[in-house]
Amino acid sequence: MSAARLLLAALPLAPCLWPEGPRGIGAPSYSTDSIVNAASQRAGALAPNTIATLYGVDLAYSTRALQPADLSAGAIPMVLDGVRVNLGGLYSPLLFVSPGQINFVVPYLLVAGELDLYVERDNTRGPKVRIRLEEAAPALFATESTILATHADGRLLSAEAPGVPGEVVVLYSTGLGRTEPDQAPGRLAVTADRIRRLDELRVLLDEEPVSRILYCGVTPGFAGLYQINLELPETIGKNPELRIVLGDQGSPAGYRLPVR
Repeated sequence: MSAARLLLAALPLAPCLWPEGPRGIGAPSYSTDSIVNAASQRAGALAPNTIATLYGVDLAYSTRALQPADLSAGAIPMVLDGVRVNLGGLYSPLLFVSPGQINFVVPYLLVAGELDLYVERDNTRGPKVRIRLEEAAPALFATESTILATHADGRLLSAEAPGVPGEVVVLYSTGLGRTEPDQAPGRLAVTADRIRRLDELRVLLDEEPVSRILYCGVTPGFAGLYQINLELPETIGKNPELRIVLGDQGSPAGYRLPVR
């Protein structure tokens, strides 16, 4: 399984950071603070075309992940088992629903600002909460404190198979904003389109910028997922801390890349 498919398969199993409490048959319940960037698991870090996770209670009657049969000519459904997420007046593409968690993609056409969000479950609607979108909200997918990255041949970087100086590796992220050309709203990415603000992107290894970024854009075949192909410097420390910064927004610190 590729790293991209591995991380998306793991999204429904992401640890819930908010107590769910006993489930009943009431309206969906959640809060602004329980809506997070799926990569960083942090609230207040969303942008258009970002994979997001919403935690709560009574969100759905059942557990349901997006299946290939749910796609229609690459279009991602806006409703799964009667559940919908309305953000800024637009319904969001859904990747996973369960009583305690929803994974969705922030609609590509939305712009930065304060927006209302609410969840619908059949004819029952949850509370309207206010969230803020930024132009970009970069975050890297990781397992615990290790960044999820691959070698050029698709093998995962790990303690047993670390990266080496001068090697090209691939990082996976979300929240990098619009692309050139624009993505088709609500559909899987078809081509490798670069992010619009590429000149503002910095990749930092132990706070030192990487000089050779070969590609940064969407990952074809997925929605809301971006990848960064870069060449590791010839001089690099073991297991450096890695962060990405886009404009004045940066990914959380403390995550390391397995490098020999």
